[in-house]
Amino acid sequence: MKKYLLLLASLFFCYAFTAQVKYETFESRKLNTKRQLKIKLPKNYDPSSALKHPLIIVFDGDYLFEPVVGQVSFQTYFDEMPESIVVGIVQGYERFYDSYFDEVTGLPIESGGRFYQFVGEELIPYLDSKYNTSKFRVAVGHDIMGNFINSFLFSDKLLFQAYINLSPDLKGDMDLNIAKRVKYIKNDVFYYLATSDGDIPEINQTVRELDSELKKTDNGMLTYYFDELKGDSHYTMVTGALSKALDQIFDLYRPLDDKELKEKVLAYEGTLDKYLEKRYDRIEELFGIHKPITEDEFEKVVKIAEQRDDIASLEKLGKLASKKLPGSSLGTYYLALHAEKSGKNKKAVKLYESALSLKETSNINRDFILSQVEKLKFAAEDTEVEEEQ
Repeated sequence: MKKYLLLLASLFFCYAFTAQVKYETFESRKLNTKRQLKIKLPKNYDPSSALKHPLIIVFDGDYLFEPVVGQVSFQTYFDEMPESIVVGIVQGYERFYDSYFDEVTGLPIESGGRFYQFVGEELIPYLDSKYNTSKFRVAVGHDIMGNFINSFLFSDKLLFQAYINLSPDLKGDMDLNIAKRVKYIKNDVFYYLATSDGDIPEINQTVRELDSELKKTDNGMLTYYFDELKGDSHYTMVTGALSKALDQIFDLYRPLDDKELKEKVLAYEGTLDKYLEKRYDRIEELFGIHKPITEDEFEKVVKIAEQRDDIASLEKLGKLASKKLPGSSLGTYYLALHAEKSGKNKKAVKLYESALSLKETSNINRDFILSQVEKLKFAAEDTEVEEEQ
């Protein structure tokens, strides 16, 4: 049932955003012909903005573009991945020539080699020059084009940082070559591989053999995921696999969840401001985009600091929140909370009162801050009475 609901949701988002798809004709010197492109820009795309977007290249854009757009729109809506630029290459009957390969290596030759050059030397530079693309690029391929996208792994300078292989029809020794190549990559690479129990038997077997080899790879630069979907055919597995692939490739981008808070934040050695800073620096390093730390995430981490009885982290988080969210009462509130827990009630009262002049948050409003001030003043009066007695 969950799988069908996901399919319906993806189709809904795909339909909703179809009107925003651009169609372009690209004239290629490498191919000596024109190619049709389908381009889906983010909903509020602004060409004058400094904001960058990951680039997702979809091969077999004739039929694969819409499922990718639907899934990207769905996951973007829930902030589970960054807003991305999706480009589908319409191949039609040309896919036979585009995917032409060497029988031994499985790598593209002749017309396949020219298509490889078209993508790397013409299409990507064109898209980078025309649109606000980040350095993070994703290649999506199914069947024979799943075999093709792996050829980009063998370049000294990787054109793509993520590879979504949907039931790839691996040719020649491509599976063995992939397994050897990933041992020596020196840059971060996300590699997703999927088949299904109802897949074409030969493809299923080869994919499973490649999975067995990739699981042996000891290279920290490779982030590898494998799925064997149940109850799907060679074609129906696409939607479910796309969901899993994007979910795992952009796992770090998603907001902090309970699992990360429990397994990583709670156990972090050091003040928790450093955990947040490193996490978001890593997002920018990987995806080439800047993602701000949200108020909700600050609040979640502060709760962990309180759970750890870690008042040093409270102070650091207060300073970080003041820096990252200027004008918000959040940072000043945390500094006040730190002062209170340190037994510096007068300083805490002053900081709480300072927070009253700043912008309220969803959970820290004026009434809540005033209640904190009154509580401290009442506690101070009780202390004075006890001292007089």
